Formats: sequence, structure tokens, C-alpha cells
Amino acid sequence: MRDQKINKEPKITLLGAGPGDPELLTLKGVKALQTADVVLYDALICEALLAYAPANAIKVYVGKRSGEHSFSQDAINKLMIDYALNYGHVVRLKGGDPFVFGRGYEELDYAASYNIPVNVIPGISSSIGVPGLQQIPVTHRGLSESFWVITGMTSSGEISEDIYQAANSKATVIILMGLKKLPEIVEIFKTSGKHNLPAAVVQNGSSEDEKLVVGTVDSIYDIVKREKIEAPALLIFGEVVSLHPSFKSLIKQYASIA
Repeated sequence: MRDQKINKEPKITLLGAGPGDPELLTLKGVKALQTADVVLYDALICEALLAYAPANAIKVYVGKRSGEHSFSQDAINKLMIDYALNYGHVVRLKGGDPFVFGRGYEELDYAASYNIPVNVIPGISSSIGVPGLQQIPVTHRGLSESFWVITGMTSSGEISEDIYQAANSKATVIILMGLKKLPEIVEIFKTSGKHNLPAAVVQNGSSEDEKLVVGTVDSIYDIVKREKIEAPALLIFGEVVSLHPSFKSLIKQYASIA
């Protein structure tokens, strides 16, 4: 395999793969994969995307999941550089968009310290794409003039302080990586007097095994437990959730079995 590095200039492409459905990858992303010498891909990537890369390209899983962090960010950075210097074009394939809680800038900055050129190809962020696929707009005239995209948990494991501020606004609040903190998040909205605010949770957004539950701040946690919703999941709080085609019937359904 070492002969691959002959006459290969090192370069890196940070590529956003979108929220899960492989067909949501951009055309520019497909072209980048077709010229890859190495693909470093994350845990939430649909492996069907690897078929776009040449058959002789090296494919390396560098996924990180809660409770089983197989690769630290530092290790990924070093692998990315090593492969670029030895093999040429490294495509760093990341879920969603590289710069929306994807630590993409850290990788870009690390590559810059080695003077390796980096190209960024955005991906559809789950924060916007997943609600849209569910026909839930993140903004809508008369209901929401803005939206927050917040991490449910900071690097220290604490709940984000931004959620407290967002809960006091009229904006749509989209929380990534927040399922484990859902009981605390619900209490924050209740403290802000938002007991009846529509809420939704989407598991595996855009994937074949996607699962949606809809309720209100008061009911959403019980519904999530009842329906056995698991991570990865996206949380949506806001009046825009009421626009979901099945919102009224879902509310009646859950109310009848509560």
C-alpha cells in the first residue's frame, strides 16, 4: 500500500455527510470521496457512502460514541496528518456539518499547523435538516422568528447554560446530544412556564429506522420512556412543533393512554 504515496500531495477535505440518509450527501461531497486516498469516517456515517471512494482507498473508522470512545480527538488529528503525509488526499467524513458541534475547526487548525491545505465541504446539519424532513419548520411567520441550536451537554458533562436563556425566549430550541439530559431540560422549560409548549424528539433522523414522538413539555419525557427512544436523538421545543401533520392526533393518542 505504501506505493500510494508516490507523487501524492498531502491535502485534507472536511466533508459533512448530512444527518444520516446517504442520499443527502452533496454532489461536491461525492466528488471528494471519488478522489480520496484515505477516508476517516465517524460513528454516525452511513457506510454506504464509502462505496463512492475508490476500491483501493484506505477506509478507517474513527468513531466516537458515548461510553465507547474508541478514538480521542487528539488521536484522530494525528491520524489525519499521518495519512495525508503518507498517502495524499484524506477525506475526513463527518456526520451532519463539520462546523456544527463537529469539531471541524479543531481539525482544520491542526492541519494548518502542518501546512497541509484543507478544503471544507458543508453538510446538511441535523439541527435544520431533521426537523425539515418531519415538516417542522425551525422558523415560521407568527410562531417563531429565530431558532437556537444548543448542545445538551458540555464537555464537562454539565447541561448547557444556554438552554436556560433559550427556554425564556419565543425561539424554536433545537438540542443536540441532549437525550440523557431530557429530564433536566424539561424542568428548565417548566420553570419558565412552558408546560404546554409543543415538543418533539426524533431518533435516528433521516435514517431508515427513524422514530418520532411528539408531545408537550409536560408529557414528552414520559412519552420518550414509553416509546423507548434512544440516542442519537434530536430534541425540538417550540410552537412550530404544532405544525407537524400528526400533532393533534398524536396529542390525543398519548393523552388517552397516559
